Amino acid sequence: MSIRELARHLNVSIGTVSRALNGRSDVSEETRQRVLAAADALGYSPNQSGRSLRQGVTGMVALILPTSGKTALADTIFMSVLEGLRAFLDDRKLDLMVLLSGPEENAYAYLRRVAARRLADGLIIAETQRLDPRIDYLLEKDIPFVAFGRSRSGSGYPWIDLDFEGVAEAAVAHLAGLGHRRIAVATAASDINYSFVFADAFEAAMRGFGLPFDPALVLRVENSDDGGYAFGNLIFAMPEPPTAVVLVNEFMAIGLYRSLKERGLTPGRDLSIVGFQEEPNSRLLAPPVTCFRTALPDLGARLGEALLATIPAHAPPETAGTIIQELWPMEFAQGQSDGPPRS
Repeated sequence: MSIRELARHLNVSIGTVSRALNGRSDVSEETRQRVLAAADALGYSPNQSGRSLRQGVTGMVALILPTSGKTALADTIFMSVLEGLRAFLDDRKLDLMVLLSGPEENAYAYLRRVAARRLADGLIIAETQRLDPRIDYLLEKDIPFVAFGRSRSGSGYPWIDLDFEGVAEAAVAHLAGLGHRRIAVATAASDINYSFVFADAFEAAMRGFGLPFDPALVLRVENSDDGGYAFGNLIFAMPEPPTAVVLVNEFMAIGLYRSLKERGLTPGRDLSIVGFQEEPNSRLLAPPVTCFRTALPDLGARLGEALLATIPAHAPPETAGTIIQELWPMEFAQGQSDGPPRS
C-alpha cells in the first residue's frame, strides 16, 4: 500500500498522513491516532530510504556499546535493559540498532564515525567515563542522545544512572547494623564514572555512620569474577583483613566466593558480602548473595523516553524538549552472605 492509497482510504490529504506519521505538532492527536491505526491495520510501511533522504529521519535508534574481551552484551542484566528499550521503541514503530565498539578501537573515534554516517535519529551511549569526550562531541554537534550513566563532562544533557550513592549508603548502613566496622569496597579498575561515584559514596557513608574510613580498603579490580578473585586475595593478604565487603559489580561475587573456598572460609560466617545488582548466574552461589535489585526492562524503557524527548520528529508533546536526568532506585535484597563479625 502507498501513502496515496492510505490517504484516500482515510479521506484526508497525503500531507496530513505524512505529518501524522512523523509526529508533527500541527496534526491533532485524534487524527494522528486515526492515521496510525489505519496504517497498522492496512499494513502500510513508509519507504524508509526515501523518507530518510527527504526528511533526515531514519526511524532508527542506535545504542553504542564499548566492549572488551568480556562484552557487556553477554551480561544477562544488560540484556534485560536492552529488551525493555527494544519493546518501548517497537511500540512506537522505531527500531533499535546495537553497535559494538571493540577494544581495538577508540570509543570516541568510533562514535564520531557513527555520527558522521547518520545511521540513526538518536544515540544511546553506555559505560560513560569520568571525563567523556563523546558527551562533549555530541553536545557540540547538537546530536540527540541519552547517556546510560553520568559523567563530569558537559552539562544539560539527558542521562539515566543507577543510584550508586543510595546503594553504597544502604550497604554500609546494613553492615554497620550487624556490627561491622572494618569494611572494604571493590570498585572497577577503569575510568568508568560509576566506579568513582561509588567509591566516593562509600567513603561518605562510612564517615556518616561514624565508622573509620581506611583508603587502603578501597580496592580497584577488574569488573569480573576474576576481579572478585583478585580482590579476595588482596584483602586476605592484609595484616588486618576486613570483616565485611561491598562489591560494585555482581560478577565479582563469583570470584570472591572462589577465593574464600580456597581458604576454607564461608561467606556470611567468615566474611560478610554485599553485592551490587542481583544477577541470575550469582543466584547459583551458596549461600545466596545479599545484594540489590531493580526493574531492568523499565530502566530500558526510561532510556528510550529520555532519548525521544530530545528528537523533535519523535518526541511526544508532553515531554518534547525535556532534559531527563534520573537516578534509578535499587531495592535491597536480603540473601545469606552476610552476618555479624566473628568474635
